[in-house]
Amino acid sequence: MAGAAPARADFWSDAGAKFKGVTLHGVTESTPPSNYIKDVLAPEFEKKTGIKVEIETTSWDQMYDKAIKDMEAKTGIYDMVYIEQDIIYAYLARDFLVDITKALKDDASLKAPEFDETHFTTFANYFKNKDGDLFGVPMEAFIKVYLYRKDLFDDPAVKEAFKAKTGKDLAPAKTHEEYTQIAEFFTEYGKEKGEQLWGTTAQAHTGHPASWYEFFESIAPTYGVYNWGIDANNNYAASVANGGTMNSDKSKAALKYWLHLRDIAPPESAASTWTEVGTTFAAGRAAQGLVYGENAAWIASDAEKSKVVGKVGVALPPTAPGVMEEAAAGKGYIGYYDGGAFGLPVTSKNREASLLFLQYIGQDSVQGGWAVAAPRITNTATYDDPGVMKMDAELGGYYTMLKNDGKLFAGAPPYPFHAQVREATAPIFYQILIGEVAPDEGLDKMAAAAEEELTNLGYRK
Repeated sequence: MAGAAPARADFWSDAGAKFKGVTLHGVTESTPPSNYIKDVLAPEFEKKTGIKVEIETTSWDQMYDKAIKDMEAKTGIYDMVYIEQDIIYAYLARDFLVDITKALKDDASLKAPEFDETHFTTFANYFKNKDGDLFGVPMEAFIKVYLYRKDLFDDPAVKEAFKAKTGKDLAPAKTHEEYTQIAEFFTEYGKEKGEQLWGTTAQAHTGHPASWYEFFESIAPTYGVYNWGIDANNNYAASVANGGTMNSDKSKAALKYWLHLRDIAPPESAASTWTEVGTTFAAGRAAQGLVYGENAAWIASDAEKSKVVGKVGVALPPTAPGVMEEAAAGKGYIGYYDGGAFGLPVTSKNREASLLFLQYIGQDSVQGGWAVAAPRITNTATYDDPGVMKMDAELGGYYTMLKNDGKLFAGAPPYPFHAQVREATAPIFYQILIGEVAPDEGLDKMAAAAEEELTNLGYRK
């Protein structure tokens, strides 16, 4: 009689049946992981459920502007919005998002058997409230790593020249002093050889938040300045005078280090955001640099876009004494763990259908191809996918580093005032970059501006 047992129903087609004809609208930044959702996962989901999904990919600033205005005005244009790790705390404070954990508990008919919150990496914790409920399904997660040109670092002639000039063996830097020495060497080497080669990248745009983020999330932590130098446990102090570290000696040393690197980096660095840093490295114009992991895959493997395929090495960022130990002990971090999730606005007119789509992109079975197409891992099972393991070798062990050393990196601090403090201090930071204000004086002014804004917002008492 076993042969007479009814066939198991397909969850996706059954759950989607009552939503056929519905069109979901999402907005996200135009990145490789987002484009994979638009080009691959959305069509797959429509085929399985009959629910059409239109994903709008746009610029970083437009993405935020459109999503926030929609949620503020309660117009319900978007059914899914990209939530970058650093903005989630502001969204939660304003009750913009649906509690996904609770919504699926409240309506078990919508719960996909393949969707399991426990399968996410610890990065998902950034998208949970204090009760542990999930408010965003992670769709990308990556660390900002130290990329270097293996072909240059392994070239006998280059190694000999470096040894002759510095007395040291050429190897990926462990300290800021080593990194600076390597950067200076390759910039000079490029001049001597008449090549378009510089010693480092620099995300140093003079009017875009990318430069502000590079300093506070990638450079300052390697000197032991964490959480932007703001002490949330000490009345949100930013200035040294009040117990903060935004204008500390460590912070000032970090800024001078970075400004020097900017000065010996390719000329486009003063107009570079996270995007241009990736294209600069891919063009073979830098011997080393800090590059967001989302760019690592195409830089290392896409010969149509990159001139350094097969020539890329991956290492941890250089750090000051004691910083690595603090990170290992959970008392600090060595760089930025970035990424984002898709959240469901409370203003969506299609909550149930949207919950189905969010579960679809969060299940284990779709992660392998996604991680190969774009270097992002959000589910623990993805590390063992054969395609991902093969790509890991091509990327010089990037995925292995993410798995083993991701704990040394951290996302943005849990500040609901994230955007306000950034906007209050960024204009001064840009003045530093264009030389209108000296570094030390500028950081003093930034710390004062941060505290003034925090006082106005009611955080400093």
